[in-house]
Amino acid sequence: MVRSMTGYGRGEAVLRGRSIVVEVRSVNNRYLDCNIKMPRAYIFAEDAMKSRIQNSISRGKVDIFVTMDSTGADAVTVKVNHSVAAGYVKSLQELKDTYHLWGLPDLSLIAHFPDVLQAEKAPENVEEVAADICSVLDQALTDYAVMREREGERLSADILSRADTIEALITQVEDRSPKTVTEYRARLETKMREVLQNQQLDESRILTEAAIFADKVAVDEETVRLRSHLSQLRTMLKQGGPIGRKLDFLIQEFNREANTIGSKCNDLEISRHVIDIKAEIEKIREQVQNIE
Repeated sequence: MVRSMTGYGRGEAVLRGRSIVVEVRSVNNRYLDCNIKMPRAYIFAEDAMKSRIQNSISRGKVDIFVTMDSTGADAVTVKVNHSVAAGYVKSLQELKDTYHLWGLPDLSLIAHFPDVLQAEKAPENVEEVAADICSVLDQALTDYAVMREREGERLSADILSRADTIEALITQVEDRSPKTVTEYRARLETKMREVLQNQQLDESRILTEAAIFADKVAVDEETVRLRSHLSQLRTMLKQGGPIGRKLDFLIQEFNREANTIGSKCNDLEISRHVIDIKAEIEKIREQVQNIE
């Protein structure tokens, strides 16, 4: 399956009292560039997340956004700071004795003094939390892969359509190329008759010049290689997978052969066909830039 490098996916779940939302976004890039944005308190899960991402994505600039709400998962224990409480009680008793006040230290009064009661958050199990985040990440990556494959199908269909157009243009070049030699020979004979007038024409010289011209403008090798490249292109698209870099190289070969035909041709019609071929190759190259 051909995949686009452009995509979006989202995963959401409530696990162990935590609300976790993971979003995956990507655009095309020459290599894999992964950036994860998440609360600093959960940065310990980053390595596990990157490992999963690298197993799913080969190329592209990927941004991962993680949103956490752990309100329901916070386990809090309240402890009495006995040394502070004892200090408050002693000070209150001393205040009572010194100034002859009445009454006893009240529980609610002491409990409201700073640092008497201390709330402590229970330590989190980092392995469990990381596993939960990765579980939601897997959901986002699955959603993300569906979008990339759908876009990849459209890219593949467009490239194959343009490949058919190139093949048709190659056929027209192959049909036209032998005619240019015949036309050149006819022009050469006409020119020599004008120059020599009533003198005898040297047929062997005309044949030699025509053969040299035919060898100079022959594009058989280039068209055969172009057809071979088209076959490789179709095979790669059919096989799928991370083929973007291979296609980049193959498109360079397309351009090389088209440029060679253009430099050899001495015919207006073939020149127009070559321009059309190069235009289609450029459109394919633009589409290939989005393939993983």
